[in-house]
Amino acid sequence: MNEQIPPILRPERVQPISLGELKLRFGLSWATEIVPAASEPSSKVRVSGISMNTADLRPGDLFVAMPGLKTHGARFVNKAVSYGAVAVITDQAGVELLDGVSVPVLVLENPRAQLGDLAAFVYGNVAGNLPKLFATTGTNGKTSTSYFLEGILRQIGEVTGLTSTAERHIAGEVIVSRLTTPESTEMQALIARMRERGVTSVAIEVSAQALTQLRVDGMVFDVVGFTNLSHDHLDDYPDLATYLQAKAQLFTAKRAKRGVVSLDSKYGSELLEISQIPTVTISSHSATKADWNLTVTSEEPGKTAFRLVGPNQELIESSVSILGAHMAANAGLAIVMLIEAGFEWHLIAQRIVNGIVAFLPGRTELVSAAGSPSVYVDFGHSPDAFLNTLAAVRKVTAGRVIMVFGADGDRDPSKREAMARVAASGSDILVITDHHPRFEDPASIRAVLISAARQAKPEMELYEVSPPEQAIRKAVSLAKSEDAILWAGPGHQDYRDIRGVRTPYSARQEARDALKEFGWQ
Repeated sequence: MNEQIPPILRPERVQPISLGELKLRFGLSWATEIVPAASEPSSKVRVSGISMNTADLRPGDLFVAMPGLKTHGARFVNKAVSYGAVAVITDQAGVELLDGVSVPVLVLENPRAQLGDLAAFVYGNVAGNLPKLFATTGTNGKTSTSYFLEGILRQIGEVTGLTSTAERHIAGEVIVSRLTTPESTEMQALIARMRERGVTSVAIEVSAQALTQLRVDGMVFDVVGFTNLSHDHLDDYPDLATYLQAKAQLFTAKRAKRGVVSLDSKYGSELLEISQIPTVTISSHSATKADWNLTVTSEEPGKTAFRLVGPNQELIESSVSILGAHMAANAGLAIVMLIEAGFEWHLIAQRIVNGIVAFLPGRTELVSAAGSPSVYVDFGHSPDAFLNTLAAVRKVTAGRVIMVFGADGDRDPSKREAMARVAASGSDILVITDHHPRFEDPASIRAVLISAARQAKPEMELYEVSPPEQAIRKAVSLAKSEDAILWAGPGHQDYRDIRGVRTPYSARQEARDALKEFGWQ
């Protein structure tokens, strides 16, 4: 079996199910070309896991061979069997590619559409046997809201799980993530592992791609939340309307029981109109009418305090230990999601009165010591993320705001100019560098950013520095003790993607090293 880093997480113990049970539950048929119809021996074969690629395969698995962009998974069935697969599900096109298969084969047309349900059945993730499930979607704020959900749940006595862009959490165990939302087979295995560990509530970050690629199939969430929608991922979706429709799939009876929508972006009201489940609203804008209203009461480098008022004058006062009004808004969304799930608002208010205990890796993370320039490392890589984070940093900075950023290669080039314009408008000094160039020429990416920044602010003090290890050193060399440096893009990530190779790299450590080299603590 191929080794995965980070690992695929599965339950340690699974109650195997027979192919006969699986065939009956999903109305499958035997591939008569491979095994005799209604084969009694085949019906008794038992599976203890499910996989869709050989890299994730374990002995005892059911291998689902699906058509892909370049080839059909059926071409890998013999390899899967050599790794220990005991049965195969594929479509008729896959059956026709099989030759000399020694395990039972079941036929299912369009297996991708039922992959999540198959995985849920194999791992025993059925109604009445699940923790409370919370899902958050939106362009920005998904990760933050998920961490706040988990933090509050812990504070009110729940055993928690989390899956986000940065990490997976299982009852206190922390594992690095591979995808924002895992494939449905991995997601169902993860939920089963959480059940095994006694998890009672799970916060899940759900991207638009996860919905259109059916990665959360087989799950019905207790409550779903929408943060906002802004310019991003237009390499995957032709326009913002289509992007919104992708996220709106979460607000259907197939996916969720109840919803909470933030009205802080104009797309919140549009989502509310098309939501197919009972949905309440929240806003941090005083002029916006919503069921719940949030007011930021103070902003400091290590604390943002807020007040949340409900439709029946419920009052909850708390804070988050992270910079920015947008972070308080995400915390408010998390609170309302929990109330919609049936948790008592006054219990939440009591437990979080001294603050929500949650650490958000790489989200406006302060990596410098007192007395030196404030250096924040942030994962944000969209125009709206830049706008909110720069405004938050500006509010608590006595001196100048210096920004370091680059743009992704091979990802939505349409947002690059907008990112550069926002960066130029919101900072005093700009250092443009590289991020994940992937297979693009990094110099050409920088050229687009520089041109857009200069058009937005011709008098801008601007530097082009590559690679980013030198860019942060340039920023630190320009900074005084009262200044702040915002390094946007890398956040918690520990690598750079250069021509398909993940090169080890830590923005946090590079920033700290740069400060030391220039004489700061």
